[in-house]
Amino acid sequence: MYSIKFLCFAGLIMLFVSCNSKPGANVQGSRREQGPLKVDGYVVRETSISENIEVPGSLLPFEETQIRAEVGGRIVELNVHEGGAVARGTMMVKLFDKDLQAQLNKLKVQLQIKEKTQERSAELLKINGISQQENLKADIESTQIAISKTEIRAPYSGRVGLRNVSLGAYISPSDIITTLRQVDELKLEFSIGEKYAKEITKGYKVRFRVDGGDVDHIATVIATENSVDANTRTLRVRALVNEKHRELVPGIFAKVNMELGKTDKGLLVPSQAVIPAARNKQLIVLRKDSAQFVVVETGIRDSAFVQILKGIKIGDTVVTSGLMSIRPNTKVNVVRINSGSDL
Repeated sequence: MYSIKFLCFAGLIMLFVSCNSKPGANVQGSRREQGPLKVDGYVVRETSISENIEVPGSLLPFEETQIRAEVGGRIVELNVHEGGAVARGTMMVKLFDKDLQAQLNKLKVQLQIKEKTQERSAELLKINGISQQENLKADIESTQIAISKTEIRAPYSGRVGLRNVSLGAYISPSDIITTLRQVDELKLEFSIGEKYAKEITKGYKVRFRVDGGDVDHIATVIATENSVDANTRTLRVRALVNEKHRELVPGIFAKVNMELGKTDKGLLVPSQAVIPAARNKQLIVLRKDSAQFVVVETGIRDSAFVQILKGIKIGDTVVTSGLMSIRPNTKVNVVRINSGSDL
């Protein structure tokens, strides 16, 4: 009986000792874990950065005009060679005008008769002859203008498109005879996001490649729209292409490449250092020996780095590893540092 009690008592003592020994071990372990957390850091430096963007564009003729008649009439002369070149002032279409020519001749004859009677009827001329001559001259000028409207001439040198009428056809001012395009120079038209609007000015050079093309071409910005489109939040840009190349055909699609957002004082941090939050983005910055969470504003981004516009300064050390284990004011020990000057 006593031996049994002794054994039970001994077992209780051993259990008590073992229980007391476990908390002691945890305390020692927790003390070891309370040391500074080892992390990697990145020292922020100024660097030159820019963003390469690609936007769609279209090539347009420098000038393009739909050739129409000012008055209705029958075509008696047609000098429209499809796909051919035409010089400025060349007669392209002539409408029937024999009735106007007859009227013009009649008025000229009447004017000659009035002028001949000037010597014989000097007194009558003083009273009402001058006014009759002036009226005749005005009628002659009006008829000459009407005749000129039957002649359709090229407004500038260019290349003629396909014609839509034939010789002898009757046309009205609403009919499109053909299209004239000035293709010695081309225009490149595209749109950019509103945040880059201030960077695109007259004289800015852009590089583009046409759809299916194998070489790059250069265009020079000649004008921009005077306001950003409220629906698309983009700015319309027009550039001049002086280059002559078989690839450059009016109407073709183009891919426009630009280097925008360029600055020599950019602050970059590794992409993995940025912590996305519900309403903002944060970085963990080393302050003395503690970690501080800082709200930042980001800019240009690529596969490895992110531009920081607000929130940090040159020389700050940003934590780049162990981010999930760090809480505000956690003691950290930066064991490896990368510098922004290594970019």
